[in-house]
Amino acid sequence: MEPLADGEYDAIIMGTGLKECVISGLLSVQGMRVLQMDRNNYYGADCASLNLTNLYAKFNAGQPPESLGANRDFNVDLIPKFIMACGNLTKMLLHTKVTRYLEFKSIEGSYVYKSGKILKVPATPEEALKSPLMGLFEKRRFRTFLLYVDQYDETKPETYQGKDLTSMTMKQLYESFGLVPDTHQFISHAMCLELDEAHMDQPALATVKELQTYCYSLARYGTSPYIYPVYGLGGLPEGFSRLCAIHGGTFMLNRDVDEIIYDAKGEAIGVKSGNEMARAKFVVGDPSYFPKEKVKATGQVVRCICFLNHPIPNCGELESVQIIIPGPQVGRTNDIFVCSISSSHQVSAKGVYIAIVSTKMEGDDADKEVMPGLALLGHIMQRFTMVATTYEPVSDGSIDKCFISSSFDASSHFEGDVDDLLSLYKRVTGKDLDMTINADSVEADY
Repeated sequence: MEPLADGEYDAIIMGTGLKECVISGLLSVQGMRVLQMDRNNYYGADCASLNLTNLYAKFNAGQPPESLGANRDFNVDLIPKFIMACGNLTKMLLHTKVTRYLEFKSIEGSYVYKSGKILKVPATPEEALKSPLMGLFEKRRFRTFLLYVDQYDETKPETYQGKDLTSMTMKQLYESFGLVPDTHQFISHAMCLELDEAHMDQPALATVKELQTYCYSLARYGTSPYIYPVYGLGGLPEGFSRLCAIHGGTFMLNRDVDEIIYDAKGEAIGVKSGNEMARAKFVVGDPSYFPKEKVKATGQVVRCICFLNHPIPNCGELESVQIIIPGPQVGRTNDIFVCSISSSHQVSAKGVYIAIVSTKMEGDDADKEVMPGLALLGHIMQRFTMVATTYEPVSDGSIDKCFISSSFDASSHFEGDVDDLLSLYKRVTGKDLDMTINADSVEADY
């Protein structure tokens, strides 16, 4: 056996998806020797941003039509997601200073689907009072509820106002403010970004914190709580890879892992690729690099990439928007997410809008699952549909030294995925990542 690259490492990371690149960046900053491999010839794995040629090749769709514009103008995300302006991914970007490699722009509007209409999610208490989402008296109750959430501080009992959010359920909290079920649904799905109704019967604290993150993020930019990197999400894994490389990490693209090597105790001690081998104290990777018995399927996600020659109708002609369709509004359990971006974020040629509809599969017909979202888009020039099985690890990696990330979820934001990333970091290092940094600005001066 020949040595692979330098032969001996502290960690071998398989895949260059966002989670794997964040881990490799953080480990290399701590002085670990890292080898990162990917079977593809580009960074990003499942969350890469592809140009037109690569996109059409991936879906075996032939040659892209010239009418769409220049190949180089397109950076189409395979897994479309927006970033919460003051959420945990932003904190991670600031913590590692990866923001210096990226430029962000805010998303112009956040909408929710209700009773067949697309309605703007109120950005301020004043906007809430004008919103057609609620009747007059409900608006006042909603405003009172938002003011309570804004002043609530887990460390200051005087802000509790007699409510113990560690035992009171979210449903009870809503009802204590007199809010009606329609309002519960809109707040939970469009603002707290809950994916289904399970949170309603759980202690309210976690959901209230999600609502606070949404409100703080919204206050940061004023139009929506979301930001997005210019030139697409593919810049995120590349930014963390750069961080790893600066700290001595080794990268090998276009190189698959043929086998993970284990010692007599069943602990991973390295990988084989062809007739070469590299050793390490542990391995990290996405589920596709590990044998079937180490991961379990958690469902399927359908994502539909659409090219439009117009902004999404009924959203005020905006260049970038997110629309959340709460599952119960269209007879489903899981929400449907619609997001749209365009040349203002340098992801498409001028005049071409990219809209992506995604949801968790509940049946067998992918087109039927996304139909309520596609129906909002108007004329579609070109559509690509993919269905991916999602996986999670069977064990935490402490016994076999195989630390496996979970697949990206169906939502159009990163909040759930960052929870998985923080859990992966803790499993690998044994300690929590310090997330106390203030996420007020991604334009901070270092």
